[in-house]
Amino acid sequence: MSSARTVRAGRRTVEIHRPEKVLFPADGGGKEYTKDDLIGYYRSVAHVMLPHLRGRPLMVERHPDGLDGPSFMQKNTPDHYPEWIRRVEVAKEGGTVLHPVCDDAATLVYLADQAGITLHRWLSRADSVDRPDRMVFDLDPSTDDFAVVREAAQLLGELLDELKLPSALMTTGSRGLHIVVPLNGRHGFDEVRAFAKDTADALADRHSDRFTTAARKKERGDRLYLDVQRNAYAQTAVAPFTVRALPGAPVAVPISWGQLDDPRLHARRWTVADAVEQARTNPWAGLLGHGRALGPARRRLDALRG
Repeated sequence: MSSARTVRAGRRTVEIHRPEKVLFPADGGGKEYTKDDLIGYYRSVAHVMLPHLRGRPLMVERHPDGLDGPSFMQKNTPDHYPEWIRRVEVAKEGGTVLHPVCDDAATLVYLADQAGITLHRWLSRADSVDRPDRMVFDLDPSTDDFAVVREAAQLLGELLDELKLPSALMTTGSRGLHIVVPLNGRHGFDEVRAFAKDTADALADRHSDRFTTAARKKERGDRLYLDVQRNAYAQTAVAPFTVRALPGAPVAVPISWGQLDDPRLHARRWTVADAVEQARTNPWAGLLGHGRALGPARRRLDALRG
């Protein structure tokens, strides 16, 4: 017999089904996590996570039977979802997609009850889907050596400083780090992606033995991939504070630039058990509030590249 209970989330009460369901089995003797644990985590970080979700179309990574079962990426909002969950209809080739938008804690809890473990957000907002207000660099290592990820982050951060662009750092909860740059939302995706690619190329040209922008894996060798492909229409990036569908329930967590030197740092440094503690430090305070135009940065980048 399935169990159910209700929880309060913001102004709404949300019904939780089978809260005892194990989503993250114990791995190698480690701790297992249930749907109740997932929901509890998302309730605890909702106040810091929602500013990164509000107004953005989402793709939800669902694992109805936990990590050991089948999974799927959900873009369209099912008809049975509550009417109070916001939807946004966006164009795709040959039609449209009705994405969910997570504007409140109740939606976050409801998606978790649907075994929506990982939330992937658009880099643009629903009211201007073709003009991103975030630019993301994904530092993707070819091996498990996190030292090269640290180095890439440090050097890319310094390059962005040269271009006078603010940047924020985040663990992915998987293998690498993301560097996020706030934009003013006045540039199209093609322009943003071209700028990101040229910036990544500039760094790869300086350190061609360690970094690459080659999209094909066979061309990368052991080099770290400076991935800018998320900067495109209908592409997504994992949301800050989202849980990853990996053993141990790691979390994508914003960090300060000073934490890059912490010897304990790695891509899966935080899990649902302790990510709340890092969230309380508010490491991105003041970093993403004022999006920048790319015009002045483009001129500086072109001058640097000669």
